[in-house]
Amino acid sequence: MEFTQLSDLKKIVDQQAVKKRIVLCSAADEHALEAIKNAYEKGIITPVLVAKKEDLLACAKNLNFDLTDIECHFERDLPAIIKKSISMVTAQKADILMKGKLSTAELLSGVLNKEWGLKTRKFLSHYAIFEIPEYHKLLGITDVAFNIAPGLKEKVAIVKNAVDFSKRIGVVNPKIAAVAAVEMVNEKMSATTDAALLSIMQRRGQIKDCLIDGPLSFDNAISFESKKSKGLEGPVAGDADIILVPNIEAGNMLYKSFVFFANAKLCGIVLGAPFPIVLTSRADSKDTKYNSILLASAASNE
Repeated sequence: MEFTQLSDLKKIVDQQAVKKRIVLCSAADEHALEAIKNAYEKGIITPVLVAKKEDLLACAKNLNFDLTDIECHFERDLPAIIKKSISMVTAQKADILMKGKLSTAELLSGVLNKEWGLKTRKFLSHYAIFEIPEYHKLLGITDVAFNIAPGLKEKVAIVKNAVDFSKRIGVVNPKIAAVAAVEMVNEKMSATTDAALLSIMQRRGQIKDCLIDGPLSFDNAISFESKKSKGLEGPVAGDADIILVPNIEAGNMLYKSFVFFANAKLCGIVLGAPFPIVLTSRADSKDTKYNSILLASAASNE
């Protein structure tokens, strides 16, 4: 299956027998609650709201969000809110966790809490998908938000998270471009040596269910013309499904370049936990927030 638009993800969600339950942790945040309201009204999810009662009721009133039929859990303070929210998803009483009015660090600290969070340590990574007008299909990028300077071991884990997600939405053997500044291995540039090793590991079966090529410069990864001019061969160059960036700086700049220069639509989630995690920010557009919830619903597909 190949997707060309983010709206294609709704086809997966529409096929699910039951709407996914999404817990909004510290739900008294107008930006996050508005995104939940939008997705709920479009029939995408079943919301579960956890917050201080007075704060949530005031926030919902400002948004004209009728909570009569919405499952709400009222807690006394933020630590109790975090514990309640995460306990619900770890106990499989909900499918998706979403950040509300708290910091990313506070939420993830709760996710990794040994008492009521994840029972085993998981490698988390961020995965973003872009709908770019000039590209012929959706393009994934990882990791642009969590792992600052991943080494080879971490990059293997990042790839595996992305491949596992791809399976869940029906993308078979995604083409992964491990990008660097150049397409030739240079021992002074770790991005090129890591990319080459990842490519070899995939070919020898150490990394499964995908195709990896690298190092590839970014133009080689997404342009058939560039691929041809460089005399490159193989199925990944010019047709990448996923861009594996060498570090957070490269990923962040690529991410923002797509948004501000290429008018790209996007969504993003955190992978690696048994449940998808939605981290939206105040700077995200309404469409980005909705698409991220849509992506999380698709990612929780079984």
